[in-house]
Amino acid sequence: MKTQSKTKIKTLHSRNLHNSNYDFDALIISEPKLKEYVGENKYGNISIDFANPKAVLTLNKALLSHFYSIKYWELPTDYLAPPIPGRADYIHHIADLLADSNNGIIPKGDDIKGLDIGVGANCIYPIIGSVSYGWQFLATDIDKVSIQSVENIVNNNNILTGKITTKLQPNKNNIFVDIIQKDDKFDFTISNPPFHRSAKEATSSNKRKVENLTKTKVTKAVLNFAGQANELWCDGGEIAFLKKMINQSVRFRTNCLWFTTLVSKKENLETIYKFLKSVAAVEYKTIEMKQGQKISRIVAWTFLTKQEQKNWRK
Repeated sequence: MKTQSKTKIKTLHSRNLHNSNYDFDALIISEPKLKEYVGENKYGNISIDFANPKAVLTLNKALLSHFYSIKYWELPTDYLAPPIPGRADYIHHIADLLADSNNGIIPKGDDIKGLDIGVGANCIYPIIGSVSYGWQFLATDIDKVSIQSVENIVNNNNILTGKITTKLQPNKNNIFVDIIQKDDKFDFTISNPPFHRSAKEATSSNKRKVENLTKTKVTKAVLNFAGQANELWCDGGEIAFLKKMINQSVRFRTNCLWFTTLVSKKENLETIYKFLKSVAAVEYKTIEMKQGQKISRIVAWTFLTKQEQKNWRK
């Protein structure tokens, strides 16, 4: 029987370490370079200019150092430096998802293995998951520079030793194929897919974002969180990527407990549900996340029955 449920979240997850306002004094102690970007905004609040990519990058370094003991986090020029609070929310909701089939207890430790599809150069999800819950991760990407960056981050932080391995996806048309092997077992997969259909659409979207942040008209968009083409857009956009992901997940139905992905556009949900029904997913659910005015959502699906989910840990 196929079931669907929906959980609405009004604020960041209760276990999210970033639920309160940024303590810039503490963050500057962790990352002194942040001081040059911190000042009073036009509302009289102490903050940074979130339209400035260097400021955002430095804030991320401070957050990773202060909350996750990550002392080395360097990215190649112009690669995506994502907002960390929202990324942390995804990981905490994955923990709740795993607890649902584990008698309400969040499973921790290196027996739990996640697969990050399109890890990017930043390694954010594996960092937060391994530090917060002790999980292991396989981090994959189609981009060699991203894989090398992740390996540099892991090799330069002792807290990540033995927690994160990498694998280059050799075929950009594949997602799980060429990555998941016959005997592999993953407790979950995560993905933040490229949701634009073209470079032009990505640029236009970011221009609007910068204008909303600065409340001024801009003629040229600056990517405040940066990002390469493969991180921001793909042919067919989000829906084409997710259709491919769902279709390929069928082949590995017994290799993974929960397949999950972020879905940026609410209007895509109905189409995604149709895809999931067409491949006979046993259960799927949507988890809404909210950070300020921004609403995002996770779609999760499994091919295992409730009993098989409970037996997974065994």
